[in-house]
Amino acid sequence: MGQKIYFASDFHLGSAGDSDHVREKKIVAWLNSIAHDAFEIYLVGDVFDFWFEYRYVVPKGHVRLLGKLAQLSDSGVKLHIFTGNHDVWMFDYFKEEFGATMHYSPVEMVRFGKRFMIGHGDGLGPGDNGYKMIKAIFTNRLCQRLFAALHPYFGVSLARFFSRKSREKTGVKDSIYLGDDKEFLVQYCESVLKHEHFDYFIFGHRHMLLDKQLPNGSRYLNLGEWFSACNYAVFDGVDLTLQEFKG
Repeated sequence: MGQKIYFASDFHLGSAGDSDHVREKKIVAWLNSIAHDAFEIYLVGDVFDFWFEYRYVVPKGHVRLLGKLAQLSDSGVKLHIFTGNHDVWMFDYFKEEFGATMHYSPVEMVRFGKRFMIGHGDGLGPGDNGYKMIKAIFTNRLCQRLFAALHPYFGVSLARFFSRKSREKTGVKDSIYLGDDKEFLVQYCESVLKHEHFDYFIFGHRHMLLDKQLPNGSRYLNLGEWFSACNYAVFDGVDLTLQEFKG
């Protein structure tokens, strides 16, 4: 088993119909390429463009990815999966099927003496109060049960419609750096650093590749996305670097 820790985010599988298979095969190829030296893999939210776990039903498709994750887990690789704003309704399926650790909010960890904070990034920092209200509704247990009462044919179709509208509304905005005074994740990191130190903050959500120096030697990395590029980060125990999968 290897000792490296890998991080990737924003696959958004299910967003492009049949062409999703191309992106899914790239993701699986990347996982194959890191299997030999991976100790842990963190999938930091929006793995799927929509996901809802009914009691006996999950969205169809993605079998290549699910099979590869199960194989990695069986080989001893530790898997961590975060919910994002598009797949917030992930519950126990991945834990039960292949022992993944599920995360529903940012987590802290220490590896090789370095402190990390890892999360998808949605709903953090100042502003975006409208989304924060919607997220509170989506994560409300009663609202989840009411949605689960819909037949999957209607529930999945409705959710995918709104997911598509959300992407159309934001367009390329998520990939444009707004400046330190407007980047809510930069502001969030700096507010945390006023009270405690982290060597690394790792987030997704913004769909841009970013490695930004913060006060006191801390760094904020955004993992980018897998629509136009295949970006990820790797920590080898000494250095944390952003890379692109070319396979």
